[in-house]
Amino acid sequence: MQLSPALPAALILLSACQAAVPPPPADTCGRGDYLPLVGTNIAAVTLPAGPLLRVVGPDDMVTMDYNPERTTIRYDAGGIIRAVDCG
Repeated sequence: MQLSPALPAALILLSACQAAVPPPPADTCGRGDYLPLVGTNIAAVTLPAGPLLRVVGPDDMVTMDYNPERTTIRYDAGGIIRAVDCG
């Protein structure tokens, strides 16, 4: 049995089709401290004031600058915290 010369090239092309799994984002802002708040009403929590913490509602306008040390807490129209991210 003789293999086709195109087989090695086909195997290389197939291996390029595999999707790489991205690594989980690093916790550069301390978001882990705020993750237990997800699912809580924003009115029921007290958050420290400061330039490295931003709270964003569904209709709030925010800048698109990325600061890996800033924690962003996002809540929905019902006031429920839905996400905590760095940036």
